[in-house]
Amino acid sequence: MIPQLEVWDSFYVIVGSSAAALTGLMFVVIALIADMDVPKSQGAIAAYGTPTVVHFCLALIVSAALSAPWRSLGHIAAFIGMCGGAGVVYVYIALRRARRQTEYRPVLEDWLWHTGFPMAAYLVVVIAAVFLARAPEPSLFAVGAAVLSLVLIGIHNAWDTVTYLAVDARGQQDGTKT
Repeated sequence: MIPQLEVWDSFYVIVGSSAAALTGLMFVVIALIADMDVPKSQGAIAAYGTPTVVHFCLALIVSAALSAPWRSLGHIAAFIGMCGGAGVVYVYIALRRARRQTEYRPVLEDWLWHTGFPMAAYLVVVIAAVFLARAPEPSLFAVGAAVLSLVLIGIHNAWDTVTYLAVDARGQQDGTKT
């Protein structure tokens, strides 16, 4: 194993395990939402629910990759860069879905948490991957911060979605929302 990656092993085991567990919880949440008597649309789930699962999964993939016994920083840098690039593309797709859906009207906080912050995290991964072979220590800290950010962004977004559905959407349906 590459010595620079070896010291990060525990970090990525924790972050990757958390991302995997949270992905599983999202499946539970979606199953519970399906049973709720609240308005829901495929467009809103694609714009807000699915990206949360993607962020958790990409955090898991990067964590697993950085825990693997790579022989060169160049190879892991290429893989991590592709993951970050895929994340950038996916956030753009999620942005388009959020703009097209009509079930929910996003506010500034939604745009930041669902598109701005994830885009920044994925861009950090891409930039860190470019510099990983030349400057491993700061690049690995940047990737670590970005991956942990994706997990925290996912937690926020999952909580935001659940509270909206449990309180706001149900209140709108009952006529109790002010």
